[in-house]
Amino acid sequence: MKIAWFCIPAHGHTNPTLGVVRALVQAGHEVDYFSFEAFREKIEGTGARFIGCDGSDFEMEDKGNADRVSKDVAFATELLVSSTLALDGMVSQWVKEHRPDVIVSDSVAYWGKLTAIKHGIPYISSTTTFAFNRHSAKYMQRGPGEAVKLLLSIPKVEKQLRRLRAAGYPVRNILDIIQNDNATPTIVYTSKYFQPCAESFSDKYHFIGPSMRPIVHPMTKTADRTVYVSMGTINQDREFYRNCIEALSTQGWQVILSMGTNPERFDKLPPKVEVYDTVDQMAALSIADAFITHCGMNSASEGLWYGVPLVLFPQTNEQDAVAKRVEELGAGTRLRSTAKQDILAAVARLITNPAYKSAADRVSESFRACGGVEEARAFIEQCAVNGDKCR
Repeated sequence: MKIAWFCIPAHGHTNPTLGVVRALVQAGHEVDYFSFEAFREKIEGTGARFIGCDGSDFEMEDKGNADRVSKDVAFATELLVSSTLALDGMVSQWVKEHRPDVIVSDSVAYWGKLTAIKHGIPYISSTTTFAFNRHSAKYMQRGPGEAVKLLLSIPKVEKQLRRLRAAGYPVRNILDIIQNDNATPTIVYTSKYFQPCAESFSDKYHFIGPSMRPIVHPMTKTADRTVYVSMGTINQDREFYRNCIEALSTQGWQVILSMGTNPERFDKLPPKVEVYDTVDQMAALSIADAFITHCGMNSASEGLWYGVPLVLFPQTNEQDAVAKRVEELGAGTRLRSTAKQDILAAVARLITNPAYKSAADRVSESFRACGGVEEARAFIEQCAVNGDKCR
């Protein structure tokens, strides 16, 4: 079987797919993975063939656009259409030459879905966030001002969609692109228990559980309690990290901070406080008793996999949806502010109340009961045979 896989240039969307891709290759299938040079090594490590998209005039990899994309539908649509058309010649030629049996694309790598629609190829969505429909979308409620902006953007959105139609993409409206219905075969990298409104999704949705990486560099627990702090790779809130150190070091706990690209440096650290640019997050979580997190889907899932209750400090709408679900299940508590007293109070609440740990363990059990990469492999094979096409 020949499989074309499309993903956006983001580690959080690429990493969960690697185990599934590896399982497909090991089963004897050919996987061509369309991505970007920064991801070549890890993709080729699965045995898949890397197809580089860097040579195209591709715009969605500009991290500076991320905030505007989340708030401006017209701009996001223009970016999506321009990126799709930039890849159109290369991808269409590849499809004609190789004619894949199925296309799998990240739920926001819309050019993969559009390629499947244009060429009539069976399609599967790979969803590394929660699955969203009209029921679960309440976890990402937007304010009335954003609704007004959406209405005003409709003419601009339609102008962009005409560009797609002119290039042979039969799309009626923006929902054809961004929304998967219950007839769309979909892999979701979480459990039904953790997924909001899971009962509202059809059996076309397979909740395979999160993709867990092995521990490569084990870490040693040096205190009765260990607190791990990570706000992702690009957080720049210097005061937040300083306050974490000053607040948490007063308790005699082991404190592990992963700074990402934050330029802050600390010359004199209190005892038991460890600061790194990057850490083996799985190793840190394996010894942690509490995790202060930005609530990225992968980070939250990794913490809960180890039964670690979460201090929730989301930075985006998507992360806020994760935080809401964790709160709902009782596996974490919100950080009220970055003030030292609030940081210490939130962590102390998790550590002293065993109900949070029990709730996190329940989520962990649901993850471990999922079918994982082998379920995903079998599902993809089935969809290719059935010929499931985008409607």
